[in-house]
Amino acid sequence: MYTLFDMKSTTETSITHKEALSWAVKACDAIMKTYTPKELPPAGGWHYHQGVFLLGMIRLWHETGDNTFFEYTKEYTDTCIDADGKFEMRPGELDSIMAGMLLFPLYEKTNDKRYKIAMDTLIHFWTGWKKNSIGGYWHKDIYPNQMWLDGIYMQGPFAVNYAKLFDKPAFYDEVAKQAILMYENILDEKTGLLRHAWDESRQVAWADPQTGLSPEHWGRAMGWYPVAVLDILDVLPADHKDRKRLEAVFIELMKSLVKYQEPETGLWYQVLDKGDRADNWLETSCTSLFVYAYAKGVRTGLLGSEYMNYAESGFRGMTSKAKENGQGILEIEDICIGTGVGDYIHYINRPRKTNDLHGVGAFALSCIEFAHALK
Repeated sequence: MYTLFDMKSTTETSITHKEALSWAVKACDAIMKTYTPKELPPAGGWHYHQGVFLLGMIRLWHETGDNTFFEYTKEYTDTCIDADGKFEMRPGELDSIMAGMLLFPLYEKTNDKRYKIAMDTLIHFWTGWKKNSIGGYWHKDIYPNQMWLDGIYMQGPFAVNYAKLFDKPAFYDEVAKQAILMYENILDEKTGLLRHAWDESRQVAWADPQTGLSPEHWGRAMGWYPVAVLDILDVLPADHKDRKRLEAVFIELMKSLVKYQEPETGLWYQVLDKGDRADNWLETSCTSLFVYAYAKGVRTGLLGSEYMNYAESGFRGMTSKAKENGQGILEIEDICIGTGVGDYIHYINRPRKTNDLHGVGAFALSCIEFAHALK
């Protein structure tokens, strides 16, 4: 097992690579001690809740070499996928694709054909997905013509990794197109931030009748987008026609976002641009995603080194939300549960949960990426 060292207060000393990784280990260990792989909530399901968290486990396995993280992830996946490579998923949701990111390292390590069959099932699902008139993916079957910001994270990284592994260059074009369409239609030019969603039909209750935009900048939705763009750029060919455009989009978003970081804590708000309201609250999962994006942006050279200041401040903020309980299990607080599109009160009244997988996954991924940037 990867050896933990005693975590020191990040307010007393500089953060080290080893310290950042230790937070990720503690976060993953907390979930492993709480749930068997089959029990990961929602129990027995194939979905992004488990996928986001277990992607953190896989990256921690790569970083530490500790097979405990790999085996836990494999056991979860094997409870979902049968001997013929078949599995059940929610058929009407882009969200169902995201956990497919776990299949690539499993297939690479084991060469088990079941994982390839499962990947083929997901890519077939993706290529047949419904689109609105401009070619943008619906978020769910039950939300016709609506593009939600988190949708690009749910499908884009999987599709480009499939494109790379199985030589499907047209998939690169489609993913880049979806990311650019999302940005162009959901950008709020006044703030430089992205709204949660856009309804092309302008018929749903939350949509502005003129623009089709949803009314608010929800933190975690905004967090998924730059993380997705960075993960797509990891495998998008260097000479791809849309690469420079995606890089520019990422840079502009991250420049805009710094204005909304709470200066005392380093955290970001549940509703990003309304930190002056007394009922708004500082949310852990979106902060974790932003730390990931700033740290990786610096590491990959898209952002200047000065942006590590925002990453470090956010890292200190998100780890201040994590405390060990009496059983020595890390508890990460103030994580918003899964959330649909709505108005300000809708987001503010969403329940906060401790160790919700949305937040633990984002936290672990962020710690690992922050550690990479410190090397």
